Amino acid sequence: MLANIIYLIVFIILVFVLSIAVKAITRGVEAKQTIKEEKNLDINKEYEDQNLEVVNQLKELNNLYNKGILSDDEFKKAKEKILK
Repeated sequence: MLANIIYLIVFIILVFVLSIAVKAITRGVEAKQTIKEEKNLDINKEYEDQNLEVVNQLKELNNLYNKGILSDDEFKKAKEKILK
């Protein structure tokens, strides 16, 4: 009888430890996924910033061209340089 009680207590402790382990693993996987998503957002923001910079440079170049400060050849060369 005493042995059965000990086995039952050991079984309950084992189930408790396994449940804690599963919760820890689940939290770890969720945290890793969250970090990955945040990293992807940061990379996307970098690309958006770079694209915005290119757009601003092209607008400024177009303004200079429209004002007559740049010739056709200068405008084309500068535009190609920005887009590369």
